[in-house]
Amino acid sequence: MSAVLLALFNDLGNARQLRTLLVRDGFPTDRVELTAHGEAGRAGLQPAASEPEQFRRYFGTLFDLEGERAFVDVLAERVSGGALSAVAVHPRGELETSRAGEIMRAAGALEVVPHDLASQRFEHAASAGKRPMLENLLPHVASDTHCLYCWLFPQDPGHRH
Repeated sequence: MSAVLLALFNDLGNARQLRTLLVRDGFPTDRVELTAHGEAGRAGLQPAASEPEQFRRYFGTLFDLEGERAFVDVLAERVSGGALSAVAVHPRGELETSRAGEIMRAAGALEVVPHDLASQRFEHAASAGKRPMLENLLPHVASDTHCLYCWLFPQDPGHRH
């Protein structure tokens, strides 16, 4: 999968509070996941006959390295039984990893479990090249078309870049 920090709590309220703190701090909601008995989150989307099996499959996608299966099984059982709640963060880079860990510990996590932090991939909002974005979508468009608006309305003399 990818890099993950997992915070474990014995109180669902504290896990919910951590999720809120992380999002307020700037972590995108699609990279912060709460998993608890009765509030399965993304684990609830796993095709399985029971909640424990959904949790097992979900945590198995997060912790997929050799030797992590026993941890996944115990974690799934404890979460499905209501003894633990978990908040997973998918950090991008050292700064996010450090900040997420700091917030997790300050929120009173029983344990913060790292996974595969060495293989973090950065996401880039900008293109690496200087080619107009439109050429990526419509390669047949002439390179003198600088934006989608220019392509749609080539006769508009008032358009500025």
